[in-house]
Amino acid sequence: MAHLIAPSLLSADFSDLRKDIEMVNSSVADWFHLDVMDGVFVPNISFGTPVIEAVKRYATKPLDVHLMIVQPEKFIPEVKALGAYIMNVHYEACPHLHRVVQQ
Repeated sequence: MAHLIAPSLLSADFSDLRKDIEMVNSSVADWFHLDVMDGVFVPNISFGTPVIEAVKRYATKPLDVHLMIVQPEKFIPEVKALGAYIMNVHYEACPHLHRVVQQ
């Protein structure tokens, strides 16, 4: 089974995000992993769609967006429009998981 490497953007230096994006671009990594946390579904708050948009502007590899948020279905169209290659949600946050998956 082949494995993919997807470094988490949460490990980046947010004072110079472009530098770390370029580092991943030039690495053997396959994807960028972006954890979106709302402070409700999980206790931490990370970043939202403005950061996804900024990363997409400079990233040359696909974006793997992990929506650790309540009601992720509200954000799927926008995250997709920003260029997410793949999205992950938590079934516990989706009362109607089948609808979210269909999105």
